[in-house]
Amino acid sequence: MTAFAQEWWWPYVMIVVAGFLATECWRWLGVVAAGRLREDSLLFAWVRAVATALIAGIISRLILFPDGVLGDAPIWLRLAAVIGGVIGYKLLNDRLMAGIVSAEVVLIGGWLFLL
Repeated sequence: MTAFAQEWWWPYVMIVVAGFLATECWRWLGVVAAGRLREDSLLFAWVRAVATALIAGIISRLILFPDGVLGDAPIWLRLAAVIGGVIGYKLLNDRLMAGIVSAEVVLIGGWLFLL
């Protein structure tokens, strides 16, 4: 190993090069493109639909095929937490945080009840 690679600051340089510089050009391109996109354009609608589908897929996977501790919870409890989250979201005027907290209350409360 060269003396250059043995320096203490070498990992930080790699983090900057790989993590910052490799993605920074795409961020700036997104800023430039976003200024020219209309919110009602077909491209914007497509991007929104793809993002929504990705989120729905991730949530479905977490409910149906969870990893770790969540996998120990029964499926009915995970589904009850989703239903509780939707109800909390709607009852408190479509507030996202209300839905998240209500889903957590149902999940954690049900888990503690099972113990």
